[in-house]
Amino acid sequence: MTTQNELRLLSWAGPEGRPCYLSADEQNGYMSRLADHIEAMQLGMASELLEHALQALDDEAAADEGDLSLLAAQLAGALRDVLRVATSRGNRLATPEYP
Repeated sequence: MTTQNELRLLSWAGPEGRPCYLSADEQNGYMSRLADHIEAMQLGMASELLEHALQALDDEAAADEGDLSLLAAQLAGALRDVLRVATSRGNRLATPEYP
């Protein structure tokens, strides 16, 4: 039986927003590499979105209320993804054993 700390939290949600986990013995297996690739894409998209948000905030005259509302929703989604990636990676860090 696989314990919770042996499961990898994936950076996307399943049906109804529930977390998805990967049970894989190989860190370099196909599914683990796919999860790594998707995490990298999510982090890259969040970085690009942050740049776009900073530009929109600098040019207040060009951004209308609808644009800012959409931007806020996209930022919230990106933040959710980044936090899930950070949590997943934190869970996979080796924890030191103290005497």
